[in-house]
Amino acid sequence: MSTGLSVTIEPMPPPSSALATAAVDHGRGSVTLREVARVAGVSAMTVSRVLNTPERVNGETRQRVDEAIRQLGYVPNLAANSLRSSRSYLVTALVPTMTGSLFSGMVRSLTEALEERGFQLMVGQSGYGRSREDDLLRAIIGRRPDGIVLTGIMHSPQGRAMLLSSGIPVVETWDTTPDPIDMLLRLSHEQIGRSVCSWLYERGRRRLAVLSGDDERAVRRLAGFREEAAARGLPEPRVAFVPAPTTHVHGRQALGEVLAADATIDAVFCSSDMMAAGVITEAQQRGIDVPDRLAVVGFGDLDYAASMLPSITTVRVDGGAIGTRAAAMIAARANGEPVRERVVDVEFSIVERDSA
Repeated sequence: MSTGLSVTIEPMPPPSSALATAAVDHGRGSVTLREVARVAGVSAMTVSRVLNTPERVNGETRQRVDEAIRQLGYVPNLAANSLRSSRSYLVTALVPTMTGSLFSGMVRSLTEALEERGFQLMVGQSGYGRSREDDLLRAIIGRRPDGIVLTGIMHSPQGRAMLLSSGIPVVETWDTTPDPIDMLLRLSHEQIGRSVCSWLYERGRRRLAVLSGDDERAVRRLAGFREEAAARGLPEPRVAFVPAPTTHVHGRQALGEVLAADATIDAVFCSSDMMAAGVITEAQQRGIDVPDRLAVVGFGDLDYAASMLPSITTVRVDGGAIGTRAAAMIAARANGEPVRERVVDVEFSIVERDSA
């Protein structure tokens, strides 16, 4: 039966004899540098020069080698190259989670700043448990990257020992310690907690609550908040703990919990902007005015914080600056250059918006 549809099949152009032979010989195995050389009609040494020092090879030869690489889908064996040179040009960053975007600014700027210096970044999620971080560290150190960027300083004795004995440049970020493994971008979460409590007190809030994840950095912020409340003569803040990473649902549930314990609460500090968004949703559901009746402060200054209704007052940490500075530190150490400041303070600010 005729359908009235006409189909024309164009024949594929035949591959060059060298490429055809290479494809037949290669089968499903790994393409080698020698195969690239044979297809390009040059020596293996010339292919190596094109890959490693292309400025030493004339343009026509580079073009032939590049075409052979493209046709064969050849990828250099970086592991073998790193064994010969003792350099991997690879940096690994560990973050607790990629949920939300708290650490995305750091990862983005770290990637860009490392690429400018000839390094590539790989990112691993460590979660909020030490055992998983130790497993990841063991796998990472065994591959000998040129640097490791860690989120936080809460490492087990075993993980700390592995990092110290590896000789790999390490930058710890987003926290503080008097005894850094190597280099430190220092951020005091206790000071953040104290600052938020003081900020709320200065705006007339007296019945305070903290809705906190159970990760150690959030607990440090809670400790600072409690210390400042005691110094100001305020009642002990109400506290609701939820598992990290914190979510919108956690915010709704935690607000219900503290209000059930004390209906006079007039301000809450949340360990994430996502929780703060959940608090605002729950408050609106209960007919509680934000901010007149209840002030809400988050943490992170994530993208949606400014566009919420009401917009979220929050603590901003410049993750982009952390990534850029960490890249410079790692690259300097990897290249055998001195790092003038091994410990650098990271600033934070309270961004005032409609929720408080």
